[in-house]
Order: sequence, then structure tokens, then C-alpha cells
Amino acid sequence: MYQIDVNQDEFEKQVVQASFKQPVVIDFWAPWCEPCKILKPILEKLAEEYGDKFLLAKVNSDENQELSAQYAVRSIPLVKAMVNGQMVDEFTGALPEGEVRKWLERNLPSPVEEMRMAARQFLKTGDVAGALNQLASASALEPGNEWVRVDAAEIMLAHDELDEGTRLLDSLKMPEVVKDARVLKLHAQIKLAQMIADGDDEHSLTVAVTANPNDFEVRLKLASGMIAMQRYDEGMDQLLEIVQRDRKFQDDIGRKTLLEVLNLLGGQEGHIELVTEYRRKLSSVMN
Repeated sequence: MYQIDVNQDEFEKQVVQASFKQPVVIDFWAPWCEPCKILKPILEKLAEEYGDKFLLAKVNSDENQELSAQYAVRSIPLVKAMVNGQMVDEFTGALPEGEVRKWLERNLPSPVEEMRMAARQFLKTGDVAGALNQLASASALEPGNEWVRVDAAEIMLAHDELDEGTRLLDSLKMPEVVKDARVLKLHAQIKLAQMIADGDDEHSLTVAVTANPNDFEVRLKLASGMIAMQRYDEGMDQLLEIVQRDRKFQDDIGRKTLLEVLNLLGGQEGHIELVTEYRRKLSSVMN
């Protein structure tokens, strides 16, 4: 089945959830719309031609007005592409078949992306080996694709393959990948695992710092652990304490680490106020 008629009650399951398995092309149309009558058979023909490359979901906008409002349907025909639950592109009006075909090619996943999607499906069924085989094939096809390495690193770390996960993450070079929230979370997992392996639990580190506030080695470990657990404000407070007490410790590592954390958080949503606050605190300590 390459095309379906869908209403508001079915939309979440048949469109949104389905888009995690394959791209979904959504056609908002209405019976009275003449351009819709031109475009609809073109989309249906291409859906059959492309097979399981995408699913065509046809939504009667008159009968599903709340859904149309939710997806900002102001003019029809309106065609949207959804991948992994997110709208990625759209066009309005009755385009010729050639233009529709170009639009589809632009939005359908590449072979590598199809392998990544297949790997996710393998993981859902608990087939780790199958997922890794898909990612290995994807990497062989496109060695420079760093997102494939992120996928593999995530699997490695989830199965306690710390060295291999670390190696994959350390190989990342592209700024948009290195600063991605998912990658930062994986680095945090590694730091936590390393702390546990070293026997440095938070309680013992806190006791040691309380007993000797100038034990900067321990304070730095405590800060790293808090940041790894995404308790950024507490971790940065520890780093500020190092800056305030001894700028010479490990060549000003307190300040350098704090700036690194601020730069990483600056690339993530939801941390603007925190970054502003701690840049101000650092500036105050430095003066």
C-alpha cells in the first residue's frame, strides 16, 4: 500500500508514526479545488512508481479543518514531506509532473539515510548486530558521513563498549556534528562512565573538596561530573571557584574549561539565559 486517505483521528498513527519508517508525502486537497484534481493523479502515479520509497497520505482539508489549521494550510493543493516526525519541505499549487518528481528526489532519503533508518528499526526489535551491519554498510558507502558514526557510537556506549564509542566520537570533525546536543550527551555518558570506573563518586569528591577547598584536582573532577550529568550551573560554579582561587592551576584550566562549556551550551536551545549569567559571573571573577 503506497497511498492512503487519512483523517484527523488516524493522522498520528498513519502519518506521524509512519514517517519514522519511511518518508510520508501529505497532500492537502478538497473536492471543489480544480488544481487539486490536476495534481492528485500525478502524486498517485508517482506513489505507485516509487513503491515503498514514500507513502502518499491524502487529507481532505474540508473534512479535517482542525488538522489543516494545525499544519497552516492556507491554500490548496498543499503538499508537505514528513520525515522522522518533522515536516522537511512543502510546495503549493499544481506543479507539472517533472517538477513534482524533482521535489520528491530532493526530499527522499539517500541510500545512506535509508540504511540509518533501517538500523533504527533493527534496534527497536533488539537486533543490535543487524543495526551495526546497516551502519557499517552506510559507512562503506559514504565514509565521510559523521552522523553514521554518531549512530554507531550511541549503540556502542549503550552496550558498554566505551573504548569504541569514544574512538568514534573523537573522530568527529564537523562543527555542526560536534556541537549537536545528541553528541554532547554521549560525551557526558563517557565522562560519567570514566568517573565510575575510577571510583570517583560525587559524594567522596564533595567530602574531599569540603575538607580541602584548594584541592583543585578533585574540584575539577567534581565539576566535570556535574557537567556530565547536565547539572551545568553546579559544575560551572565549581569551575568559577577554581578560577577565583588559582588562575595558574594547570595553565588556567578552570577558565578554559568554563569557556568550553559556555561555547557548547551556546549552540543549544534553552540555555541562553544560563550562558549569559555565567559569562557575566566569569567576567566578574576575572576583574
